[in-house]
Amino acid sequence: MTAETRVSTEADESASGPRVAPRVVLVTGGGRGIGRAIVERLAADGWRVAFTYCRDEESAREVSEESPGARPFRLDLADPAAPKEVVDAVEAELGEIRALVNNAGVQASRLLAMTGDDLWREQLEVNLGGAFRCARAVLPGMTRRRAGAIVNVSSLSALRGVAGQSAYGASKAGLLALTRSLAREMGRRNIRVNAVVPGFVATGMTAALPADAVAALRQAECLPAGTTAADVADAVAFLLSDRASAITGQCLCVDAGASA
Repeated sequence: MTAETRVSTEADESASGPRVAPRVVLVTGGGRGIGRAIVERLAADGWRVAFTYCRDEESAREVSEESPGARPFRLDLADPAAPKEVVDAVEAELGEIRALVNNAGVQASRLLAMTGDDLWREQLEVNLGGAFRCARAVLPGMTRRRAGAIVNVSSLSALRGVAGQSAYGASKAGLLALTRSLAREMGRRNIRVNAVVPGFVATGMTAALPADAVAALRQAECLPAGTTAADVADAVAFLLSDRASAITGQCLCVDAGASA
């Protein structure tokens, strides 16, 4: 077993040398879709994975059963106090959080003229505000250790207009701006912050999209196979790894070439 995959919580010296602390990662929205694929990939890579869910407890239980080392925690991103509480619970149970994947989000398609204030606030508060609060909760520990990595999961809707996704696209575009600014703030402390920008991925969330919105997202794809949740998970795993040690403040599109 390599130093990257060892999960001992002790830091003492032994005959075989120093034991390393566990690599703990927090993945929000890890119970289904892209988040589930990310949890499965990181668990397979040897991470000790804490993942959050909001309502679907059954799916969360399935993920934890199928991915050894993955532990579910309930998180409602609409509650401003919840991210700090979950971070504290994860670190008390699993160890210091070394990486964060802001994946959880909500999506509703509605023309702007038909978008009420409540829907607008929900999209911004959960998709952007939730990522902000989760990052804020993990940063003190990362700053103290002068090491860490954050990956934010945005959307192709942040880069190109899709009718009916003004609120969703605005929240995801804000996430890209947050990524760049936070990378500038934390780089000197050896904390990397990047984003992945998935194209259209068939998940439970995208199942609610109108056919014309799906066509708009897919019409510019270069690769006929499109993009899968596993493709996005591979990109997240790379950005969290030492192979990406010189990469920060970047937005990696995983979209079958739709943004080319």
